[in-house]
Amino acid sequence: MPKPTFFEIARRAGVGTATVERVLNGRGGVRPETVEKVVAAARSLDYPRRLPEAHRGVIRIEVILVRPDATFFARLSRAFERIAATLDRTIAVHRTFLDEANPAAIAKRILEPEMRRAALILAVPDHPLVSAALRKLEAEDIPTVQIVTQISRTRSTYVGIDNYAAGRMAGLLMAKMQRRPGKVVAICHSQIYRVHRDRVRGFFDYLIEQGHDFEPIAALFGFDDGDRNAEQLHEALKRWPDLAGLYNAGGANTALNEVLRKHGRGREIFFVGHELTERSTRGLREGTMDVVLDQAPEAQARRAIDLVLAVLNLHDLPVENPPIRFITFTAENL
Repeated sequence: MPKPTFFEIARRAGVGTATVERVLNGRGGVRPETVEKVVAAARSLDYPRRLPEAHRGVIRIEVILVRPDATFFARLSRAFERIAATLDRTIAVHRTFLDEANPAAIAKRILEPEMRRAALILAVPDHPLVSAALRKLEAEDIPTVQIVTQISRTRSTYVGIDNYAAGRMAGLLMAKMQRRPGKVVAICHSQIYRVHRDRVRGFFDYLIEQGHDFEPIAALFGFDDGDRNAEQLHEALKRWPDLAGLYNAGGANTALNEVLRKHGRGREIFFVGHELTERSTRGLREGTMDVVLDQAPEAQARRAIDLVLAVLNLHDLPVENPPIRFITFTAENL
């Protein structure tokens, strides 16, 4: 095949031919992120000439996550690790875990990486400091993908399930499968994650519209902490003797299952939660949990990487980005 022209490389990289000439001839004076785009475009077109030594380094994609102790984020981290092992050796995926309670540190990392970063993937809480930092990064046209949850007032690509629809699905299943009418509560981390806000809103909206035998009465905050979740559920069972349903839009299902396992009315509560793990599987098998909605973090990681590689011109195939399909599990389809 004929050698690709500067014009073809420029078109793929989204730059001018003069910029391509400067990069490939090692003349300098080009921003590092633009160099990355040009080199990536040249590689994807099988440009045969040896690239300048200064520009043949590793293309680094950073993934910022929180809570490595949480089962879901551990699954997500392992997914990125497995995907990274399949990529070309010139592409490196760096996973960085930060404290979800320290938005200032998250914002600083977004703007001040410890490496030359070609792209950023992140799943972090929604906070004004984080939003402002991310908007600055977006203005610099650094490829950025948000996964799992979104940050307010930002425009970078989002990869994840339709969380409002997931909440409505939880409401539908409760309304159709719980034979005993009564009051219903939702529990989540807090209001710092848009993902949880959307799920709870969808859940309550469905029950208000369609679940006429059920009364949504409270959204409780457990901060995805087992002890806090357990305390919230104990109080709810004490306060509302006719409690019929529980929806956990966040994590720490294990503590909730333990409360229901030991409580005299625990088996009467219809419990819908998220993420299929060994412990939530046990809850389904033992009957303390009725439905688990799993958001397939492995699929989210794969989609996020594919989108970044496409923006960096490291593969030719177009990447569509409809909502990730969540999977509904009961004891019958484990």
